[in-house]
Amino acid sequence: MAAFAIMAFILRALKAASDPTRARILLLLAAEELTVAELQEVLGMGQSRISASLGLLKREELVSDRRVGKNIFYSSHRRIPAGLLPLLEAAAKETSDAANDQAALALTLKRRKDLAAVYFDRLAGKFGRTYIPGRSWQALTHALLSLQPPMVIADLGAGEGTLSQLLARNAKQIIAIDNSAKMVEFGASVAKANGFKNLEYRLGDIEEPPIEDASVDLAIFSQALHHAASPARAVASAHRILRPGGRILILDLAAHAYEQARELYAHVWLGFSEIELSNLLTEAGFSGVQTSIIAKEKQAPHFQTIMALGLKA
Repeated sequence: MAAFAIMAFILRALKAASDPTRARILLLLAAEELTVAELQEVLGMGQSRISASLGLLKREELVSDRRVGKNIFYSSHRRIPAGLLPLLEAAAKETSDAANDQAALALTLKRRKDLAAVYFDRLAGKFGRTYIPGRSWQALTHALLSLQPPMVIADLGAGEGTLSQLLARNAKQIIAIDNSAKMVEFGASVAKANGFKNLEYRLGDIEEPPIEDASVDLAIFSQALHHAASPARAVASAHRILRPGGRILILDLAAHAYEQARELYAHVWLGFSEIELSNLLTEAGFSGVQTSIIAKEKQAPHFQTIMALGLKA
């Protein structure tokens, strides 16, 4: 049955790939989850043409979609077999623009990250006086109670490092990663001023943190994962840097519909459901996954904080 299903999928994909535009879309969605607007940027086409192609691909069960606030993200319905990729690439090459798709995709994804970086550069040094959704002492307390010192801890998306500085009191070493040069500079200066010799700030992306493989005991995302262009890559990188027996801890916003968070706080994702986080951790190779809602804000829009834990076997 499995072989028959794969064959049926390949035949549908080949039929869809008879149109170069649809072939290009399939290749892009095999690499990254994208919105119609992002596909417009990459392909340089109008919305109606792309939407029509997506509609056909969805009817053929070649792509799937999910709504996040006002945006709909599209992805390949299942992993495209490796042997099919060259055929799709050959079909896509029927148009002269296909060769630029991967470069255009990289630029589009960079824009996602740059939006967040600009926001955090603007906030550097102001976090103590600025409201950030989901950042509450109640949530941080739950996180701290989950720790067992002394450990080597990676704070991924650390910002100015408030959490890092709290953890540094008992941890063996803290490595704070952030993609904002100004935030790293500010955090490092605060750590130096407070005498934290076991706290190191490094400039880097949470999807590819500059940390050696199997070198940390705990990887933390505290209100950072919703800024990742690809949360799956960020979680997979956390698995890479953890030692066997190491743990991942995620504190983030539960899924919500407060669309203004994109502009106000540079959020790429409008939070995550427990199922989404559980799937992210499981697919990255974590076991013993646990998720729970640990805090709810009283003021509108009533953001909730979700916690997820996982173990690297």
